[in-house]
Amino acid sequence: MMKFKLSFMIAAGMFAVVAALPAVASNSPLHSNTTLYDVTERGYLRCGVNVGIMGFSAIDQTGEWAGLDVDFCRAFAAAVLGDKNAVEFVPLSAEARFPALQAGEIDVLTRNTTRTFKRETGLGLDFAAVTYYDGQGFLAPKSLGITSLRDLKPGMRICFHTHTTTEINLANYAKTHNLDYKPVPFDSIEEAKTGLFLGRCDLFTTDRGALASIRATEAPNPEDYVILPDIISKEPLGAFVREGDTQWRNIVRWVILATIQAEEEGFTAANVESMKASPDPAVKTMLGALPGLGESLGLDDQWMYRVIRQVGNYGEIFARNLGPDTPVSLDRGLNALWPDGGLMYAPPMG
Repeated sequence: MMKFKLSFMIAAGMFAVVAALPAVASNSPLHSNTTLYDVTERGYLRCGVNVGIMGFSAIDQTGEWAGLDVDFCRAFAAAVLGDKNAVEFVPLSAEARFPALQAGEIDVLTRNTTRTFKRETGLGLDFAAVTYYDGQGFLAPKSLGITSLRDLKPGMRICFHTHTTTEINLANYAKTHNLDYKPVPFDSIEEAKTGLFLGRCDLFTTDRGALASIRATEAPNPEDYVILPDIISKEPLGAFVREGDTQWRNIVRWVILATIQAEEEGFTAANVESMKASPDPAVKTMLGALPGLGESLGLDDQWMYRVIRQVGNYGEIFARNLGPDTPVSLDRGLNALWPDGGLMYAPPMG
């Protein structure tokens, strides 16, 4: 696990941007029982991520955490602390993710986690916003000769990660579609995917985004495997926080939405500085050139500017981690902006 070193920040002079742009609004006193207070006092954000799915959260060849979920952790840090690198990444299994958040061991969970009724109403957690729209699919060896779930022979073995929505979705789909299969549960996604590659099962099921990553980066030969066209669930993935801290939920929610709004507005990491000089008052307010965007969150007015300048808009985040120029090579699909036929839509920021 790679931890952010507070001593490094002190030695480096806390970076000029942090000194010049205090993240917390000076006229908004911090209350000691809030996550914003804890993060600010600590000097870094603790972010729960997956132990390893390339494109979403994994340690790359340089030894750094990378992925879409990781970049949103950095966006939260940029907004609140002024520095995208002020993050401690905490890799968590599916079983450990919710207890870690409930116990205060992490400040936010961005670990390819699906928003569901039971999770949001029964665990003492709040869902902030969707970062990736997905659906459960199936990965199979081409040698099986199947093109969809309709081709499955009775008793075929399906690997999955237990204690997840994947297991429930599969069982429900099997009941309603008379799917005769043999369940092969594993305690981790690593074991489940390895089970497929070692021939312990005939198919492996999880979110399609993760399947694309696993096929591209971990299969012995990606061309020997196919993702079936069947999608058996809705999987709105995103960030969770502890229930009862409205301010922190709003910060996490609006940082995510700000990246979507920035893409729609045409703000990028490269041009956001020049965009601050726009004659449009709405643009100037969003980027902190005019006051008004930070006070209600307890942040300064340039929090959105820092997010875009340091991390990028949603399209940049997607392209960098999952797009056609990456090994995962996913198209935007449902994750395109709403004018382009996708579901990514940010409410007005005025």
